[in-house]
Amino acid sequence: IASFSSQPRRHFTHDVLALPIFKQEESNLPPDNDNKILPFQYVLCAATSPAVKLHDETLTYLNQGQSYEIRMLDNRKMGELPEITGKMVKSIIRVVFHDRRLQYTEHQQLEGWRWNRPGDRILDLDIPMSVGIVDPRANPTQLNTVEFLWDPSKRTSVFIQVHCISTEFTMRKHGGEKGVPFRVQIDTFKENEAGEYTEHLHSASCQIKVFKPKGADRKQKTDREKMEKRAPQEKEKYQPSYETTILTECSPWPEATYVNNSPSPGFGPTHNTHCCCGNLLPTATPQEAQQWLHRNRFSPFCRLFTNFSGADLLKLTREDVIQICGPADGIRLFNALKGRVVRPRLTVYVCQESQQGREQQQKHENGDGTGSTFFVYHAIYLEELTAVELTEKIAQLFNISPRQINQIFKQGPTGIHVLVSDEMIQNFQDEMCFVLDTMKAETNDGYHIILK
Repeated sequence: IASFSSQPRRHFTHDVLALPIFKQEESNLPPDNDNKILPFQYVLCAATSPAVKLHDETLTYLNQGQSYEIRMLDNRKMGELPEITGKMVKSIIRVVFHDRRLQYTEHQQLEGWRWNRPGDRILDLDIPMSVGIVDPRANPTQLNTVEFLWDPSKRTSVFIQVHCISTEFTMRKHGGEKGVPFRVQIDTFKENEAGEYTEHLHSASCQIKVFKPKGADRKQKTDREKMEKRAPQEKEKYQPSYETTILTECSPWPEATYVNNSPSPGFGPTHNTHCCCGNLLPTATPQEAQQWLHRNRFSPFCRLFTNFSGADLLKLTREDVIQICGPADGIRLFNALKGRVVRPRLTVYVCQESQQGREQQQKHENGDGTGSTFFVYHAIYLEELTAVELTEKIAQLFNISPRQINQIFKQGPTGIHVLVSDEMIQNFQDEMCFVLDTMKAETNDGYHIILK
């Protein structure tokens, strides 16, 4: 859930569903009591609630839109991680859901928030107040994430603003809804040999709730007064309110594995297609399971199932997937997992022209005029019969992002190029065959696709 400059970024059996994200549930006492020295420490300059039991994780209240300092501290022992000495590291700050139920449906929750708050971000950096951060960035499509570079040897403080409030994600039944808790998570990376900040160093997070302006102060006061009224033996069961909040170590946030942006589009390798196009097999690796999810239009849920193998997904019950994906997509996913195939509304077969050209050239060079060469076609199944759906399916075949396909044309009489529309697709005959030609767009890095 998060916000920033508009520059683009470079570059959970029922219990089996637990996402391997957080390790901090054991204790949230300050790490002075912990023997393990972590390379970095992040301190959120906001007081923790006094109404938290001794062995529970701390909870910190924030005001919507207020700037809060996070101190980025170098905690390395002498000689530890010498490769980052004198170099920058990259940190990504996210505001995410604490509740697993909401983690499963994060994509839909954030899209709903975006719809209700057009142009707003969940997380922003207060750049003028921040100290020591370099190249701050925010992806316009990732409202809950910001990132920046910093030098661990120098004083670094980053000020964040959270613009969503906890009650925006509760079911509206009556007044006084209990707001959902969020997490502030920081993941830090070092450079690899190619100069990309992809090698994970450290992750930590803390639990927060966000209130309307001044609401956090009122809630903190209410909690303090509530604790003062408790009997002394009851007070001992609660931890004191710390002046600052120390983020505790956790697992890195799982990055979604999106399509590989190859310099020139070509159909991806076909040796894994047995587990992508048909039923998901129990032997499918997590990577193959991700491909299967993409090809079956479950891309919004791919990150939730990042480490799930085919066997893991097939163990999910109908209730599990409905809880994770919601009723509509949950039933669709369960049916897909169980192989309950519904016949598509339209099937078309496509072959890449460059492959046909190579095959014909090879046949000619071999002096083979028998016409025995065969071409490999790929089936595209369409349900919605729209140009957008066709674009997405062709992009999956080419292993590129749909955004890289500018237009799709159908070659008409005398070689003219006719723009493919929803209406044209709705008039395609079932099981039509096309040869796909790609043409580089003149204005950007995208492509035009021509159906011949």
